[in-house]
Amino acid sequence: MTTTLRAALSVLLLVGFYVLALGAVVGLGAATVWAFSEHAGAGAAKLGFFTVAVAVGLVVALWRVARAEKHDPDGTLLAEADAPELWATVRELAQVAQTRAPDEIRLVADVNAAVSEDTRFLGLVGGTRRLFLGVPLLQGLSAAQLRSVLAHELGHYSRSHTRLGPLTYRGRQAILATVGQLQGNLVGWLLKQYAKLYVLVSAAVSRRQELEADELSVRVAGRETAQAALREIPVVDAAWGFYTDQYIGMGWEHGLAPTPAGVFGGFGEVLRGRADDLAGIRAKGAPAEQSPWDTHPSIAARVAAMDAMPDGGAVATDHRPATALVPGFAAWAERVAQVEIAFGTRAQLPWEALVAAAMPVHDQRTADTLYRAVGRAAGQPQGDLATLLALLAAGRSDVLARDLVPRAPADEARAAILGAVHSALDAAAVRSRVATWRLSWTGPAALTTPDGTVIDLAEVARLAVDPATTAVARERLDALGIDVVAAVQEGAQATAHGGDVVGGLANVKVDGAYHDVLVLDNGLILVPCPKKTEGGKGRLVGLVQSAPVERLAAAHRFLPYEQIASAVVRKVTPVRVDLTLHDGTVVALHETWSGERLTKDSDEALLAFVGPYVREDQADAVTAG
Repeated sequence: MTTTLRAALSVLLLVGFYVLALGAVVGLGAATVWAFSEHAGAGAAKLGFFTVAVAVGLVVALWRVARAEKHDPDGTLLAEADAPELWATVRELAQVAQTRAPDEIRLVADVNAAVSEDTRFLGLVGGTRRLFLGVPLLQGLSAAQLRSVLAHELGHYSRSHTRLGPLTYRGRQAILATVGQLQGNLVGWLLKQYAKLYVLVSAAVSRRQELEADELSVRVAGRETAQAALREIPVVDAAWGFYTDQYIGMGWEHGLAPTPAGVFGGFGEVLRGRADDLAGIRAKGAPAEQSPWDTHPSIAARVAAMDAMPDGGAVATDHRPATALVPGFAAWAERVAQVEIAFGTRAQLPWEALVAAAMPVHDQRTADTLYRAVGRAAGQPQGDLATLLALLAAGRSDVLARDLVPRAPADEARAAILGAVHSALDAAAVRSRVATWRLSWTGPAALTTPDGTVIDLAEVARLAVDPATTAVARERLDALGIDVVAAVQEGAQATAHGGDVVGGLANVKVDGAYHDVLVLDNGLILVPCPKKTEGGKGRLVGLVQSAPVERLAAAHRFLPYEQIASAVVRKVTPVRVDLTLHDGTVVALHETWSGERLTKDSDEALLAFVGPYVREDQADAVTAG
């Protein structure tokens, strides 16, 4: 089946969705009229209400999509005068592809390249064409590889792939909105199954279009360069993910961020400093994972398909970095960061200052978690490093392990205690002004003395957790000038910083009052909600999208798992669990039968995180449930 026919089938399925929805409403309406004519009484009335609810849900969904505001295109506009060589390359490739060149080139903050077209009259009349180029993608490719990527994107224009793009996007949004509005009833279930078929067909169309666009890449850039460009994209993407997580993420949740110039400047440093790591990723080969729901074939499948595509015979000669095609690239990258990155109120610091400020905050938060457990074990309001060392010397690390990682295997518990102690020692070294954290682009940040000597307290931490050598660890700390007495707990309560949302349950009775519960991997966020269960999933999604978890936890009640002393599971489905906290407070969570969930396995996620606190005689029952 040709791509054109596949696309036509996709559009027909889109039309069919609303024919099916309208038919369901008409059928229900006819059944309602018949029921009333047969004097069905209450049954007819219920059917009538159901019909009205379905009709209203359909209209509301369509209205929301129709009224959705059109947003300005993403990215920073790059005029032809600003990058004449890039524009000349794009126009040349457009001529080869026998298509109209884009009207705009926009720089974005993603490892991606894409094209769009604002069309009218169901894609019959073309409109503004835009080419989007990711700044980190430009940083990771050569000019020859970028030429291949550009040819691929223009191949979408030459095959008219973008003509139905807006229609497909709006149709998909309308279908998802309709299914979301009508979930929880038979009609909604039926439309959901049809929606799955539509998404599968449209994804198949998209995958075929990607292969067609690859043909132009091979013809223009040559097979070797086209395949090399494809293989390099997941490498750059992995590097960008690592960089945003390990470097930008280092201070992000602590209210710290790099300067706009440092955002992409730092990524360039990582690409150079971690060259050996990136070579290891390349050696693993192109990713081959594939799903029927994917809009793109796997990189491995695309590379293999290129072997059979006509090769234009081009040989890569331009080995300059792709950034050379954009004069003053660093300034443009800084401008993109200013526009695209949501810095909010975060303090923007140069990288050296950012690392020096962020690492101690991270270490102190880890230390505080340990110190709170130390305080509970010692019967004190707060813990500190001196008390910690005393407990370790007395052989009570198992008590701390049961508090911090209950029922964890011995090796895992020891590793957790060792890591927490290491962070506590690092925090103490900074607090004592013995050392500061120094940035590294080739490896982890290093704790260094004023004269540049690197201090690695890992060995001291290993000595500390062993009762036989805890005293030796104390001597090492004293010799380094680390003030053990001054290393104290700063945070009385745990926060949600660093937490990830793993599930959510709507309309849960918490001590008898209705709450929406977000399940994090470090605690529960309890948000008061109405008794009405309809729209519960929408509320949960809205919560997750409204703010970072640490802000949500600060605005609502946050119950960190570390506050739990024990748990009793009263029922697995729906979940009913009683949590006894260290201060003796009992928190009862009862999921309602009609309550909606953020994900299908949200109840399992909740049980998985409270499970370690359940009495041992209940553990098998919880696992079986």
